[in-house]
Amino acid sequence: MSEESVSNVNLRLKRGVGGLKGGFAKVRTRWWFRILAWLALLAGLGAFALWLLFARNLPSVDQLKSYEPPLPTYVRSISGEPIHSYARERRIELSYDEYPPLLVRAYMSAEDKTFFEHHGLDFPGLVRAAFKGLISGHTPHGTSTITQQVAKNLLIGNQVTYTRKIKEAILAWRIEDALTKQQIMQLYLNQIFLGRNAYGVAAASRAYFGKGLDKLTLAQMAYLAILPKGPANYDPDRDTQRALDRRNWVLNEMRKNGFINQAQYQEAVSQPLGTVANPPPKYPRVAGYFVEAVRRQLIDKFGATAEDGPDSVYAGGLWVRTSLDPKLQAYAEKSLRDGLIRYDRMRGGTSWTGPIRKVEIKDGDWRGPLIYSNAGLNYEDWRVAIVVSKDGDTATIGFDNGKTADLPRSGASMSVRGKGGTAFSALEPGDIIAVAPSGNSYTLKSIPRVSGGMMVEDPRTGRVMAMQGGFDSRIQAFNRAIQAERQPGSTIKPIIYSAALEQGMTPATLISDATYCVYQGAGLGQKCFRNFAHEGGTGEHTLRWAIEQSRNLMTVRAAAQTGMNHVVDMIQRLGVSEKKYPPYLSFALGAGETTVQRMVNAYAILANHGRALTPTLIDYVQDRHGKVIWPDNWRACEGCNAPDWNGKAMPRPVVQSKQLVDAQTAYQIVHIMEGVVTRGTARRLASFNRPMMGKTGTTSGPTDVWFIGGVPQMIAGLYVGYDTPRPLGHYAQGATIAVPVFQQFAKQAFADLKHKPFVAPRGIRMVRINRVTGKPVFGGWPTDTAKAPVIWEAFKSETAARTARRQDEAPKTQKQQQAPAQQAKPQNDSDFLQQQGGIY
Repeated sequence: MSEESVSNVNLRLKRGVGGLKGGFAKVRTRWWFRILAWLALLAGLGAFALWLLFARNLPSVDQLKSYEPPLPTYVRSISGEPIHSYARERRIELSYDEYPPLLVRAYMSAEDKTFFEHHGLDFPGLVRAAFKGLISGHTPHGTSTITQQVAKNLLIGNQVTYTRKIKEAILAWRIEDALTKQQIMQLYLNQIFLGRNAYGVAAASRAYFGKGLDKLTLAQMAYLAILPKGPANYDPDRDTQRALDRRNWVLNEMRKNGFINQAQYQEAVSQPLGTVANPPPKYPRVAGYFVEAVRRQLIDKFGATAEDGPDSVYAGGLWVRTSLDPKLQAYAEKSLRDGLIRYDRMRGGTSWTGPIRKVEIKDGDWRGPLIYSNAGLNYEDWRVAIVVSKDGDTATIGFDNGKTADLPRSGASMSVRGKGGTAFSALEPGDIIAVAPSGNSYTLKSIPRVSGGMMVEDPRTGRVMAMQGGFDSRIQAFNRAIQAERQPGSTIKPIIYSAALEQGMTPATLISDATYCVYQGAGLGQKCFRNFAHEGGTGEHTLRWAIEQSRNLMTVRAAAQTGMNHVVDMIQRLGVSEKKYPPYLSFALGAGETTVQRMVNAYAILANHGRALTPTLIDYVQDRHGKVIWPDNWRACEGCNAPDWNGKAMPRPVVQSKQLVDAQTAYQIVHIMEGVVTRGTARRLASFNRPMMGKTGTTSGPTDVWFIGGVPQMIAGLYVGYDTPRPLGHYAQGATIAVPVFQQFAKQAFADLKHKPFVAPRGIRMVRINRVTGKPVFGGWPTDTAKAPVIWEAFKSETAARTARRQDEAPKTQKQQQAPAQQAKPQNDSDFLQQQGGIY
């Protein structure tokens, strides 16, 4: 065969490919695979874009695991009972188990009936909502599950957009992975806004029905379940029928879902809404001045809002245990108010002092201005009202609950103080006034122009148990018990004489009650002091008598002999003044300004044997979890609530307070002030027939009248005077105006207190002396009569020794000579007090 006949043939060898790789190679060439690959790629890119646009910066759902809603601060009394709350929003946090199951089902029927079945998203509902939105051209509303609403309310906000809907859906899915259904429902029921400033269902129950969840009827639960769609849309007063229709729709849904039966449904739909326009306050309105002082202290310590820290007053959910005794507070409020009214009527008769405030009524809306005025009263049956209109002999008045009543001319016939004419003629629309019911109408009442402050303190601990800073905190916000700087008058004298005793005087030291003049320099010339009411001098008397009868001339002379540097130092040591007064004699008669709180605490220190006390309103503060966060050094008292004695030694708490005044000096002054009650300027209190000390005070003018005193268990003090100082009248004295207020308070406050003496400290010697001359007595004995010639007097050990030597040097009686050694000499203070008949 020739070469030309051989054909050119190209052979191609193909190596076979088998296995998974070979199969994929075959599949990837198919058209349908390529379509799927492109779809997967697009899905991946879409997921990435979804994450990039929506999910990348979403908040972590882990926040919900530790989420702590803003909660109000609750204030408790000395016994632990809640008495007040500081809240800008109504909030009550409950656990899921505390919600009635029927209430949960009502919200499911209204908002998300498949809540316990889906995983955060209702896909059929989302498709329907999206389709309706596209058809209508508007962003869809509603369709959110309860989980989505939790995401919206707590994590991303309430903006109505498709973007927010997508973010809401992503978060809802994540929330379902992180929390149980019960936890999600708990968050929802605690946080949803339901109108009337109520956040959460428990708060809304009280806002709309004035009661807790456990007291709600089925119909009331259904009404609360319609409110998440928009509380303003179903206002029970403005849109009653609309609210009824929607409530009945929820009840029907509950019936269709099998949550209630036909009988329950029929009974519920037949009921009215049953809401209350003004639900009663959760806590009684007591101690307005006290709780406001506590609020200020808390804000200074923890801040007001969540931005200030986790334990803020309006968001931290604090529990505050205070020293307030509600009974003592009620006694103090009533006593001071009665005293102010009593003086006001004595001074101005029954004339009217004018309106509490004036507001403007626009477009017939009188209720709003009345409520926003924040005026209120809780004295007897008095109420605050606003004059709506006047027509002839009748004025129409309105109350904060929206109701109106008549005030006839006869009910306001008194004159207007300082102006003349009748009160009825002076009334104008917009006047906020005080009224009291009288038959089918009302009569006008007058708020006293004079005011004052009162405080009650435990001298063993410094705890403030009651505080009243005026007639009513909702009328007069200024707290005169702690904020009013007033001259204390003669209540400063026990402190002046404390300095004298510390510098060597004794209760029996004789001081001249005679005119005392000092030369003040060429510019001021000579200054002569006088007794109260310009009474003249009466010769020499004991230091005790000077305090009991409140003699100015003796006080000035004692201060001068003691040295004013020592006097003003004692005033500052006891906390009467924040800074040391200049050493002028006028401060010995109460010329410096101080507060009721400082004066009461100074007397409490004296009753506490001179040991330092800090007046406190707050015992301790707990955070929302119950941990004590203030004071910093607080320690639990283990075994304090044990039912019985364990047989061990009685615990003796270590006294860590500073000794401000010598204990013997402090007791001497307290013992002398018992004489003020027994036979001095406060002798009307002697009828209590128990150990009690105190001191009256009257300033120049007189512009203020005072009394401070008490028993070993509590010290109370008060003053009465005008906010802008002016004379109270020549008849005004601490004994005639302030003491009756204290007397009224003490009659109730001391009724259940055990009669206890003021205990003498170690080193005190009780010596029999002549009450008038101060000289030792050898034959006579003290009696129970107020002005007995012989009394027990308290001497320090060093001064008592001198007195005892004088007593030993006296001639013995014939009877004593016959039995020279029948009585053993006392070995210690206790033996002496027992042999001498105890403490006066």
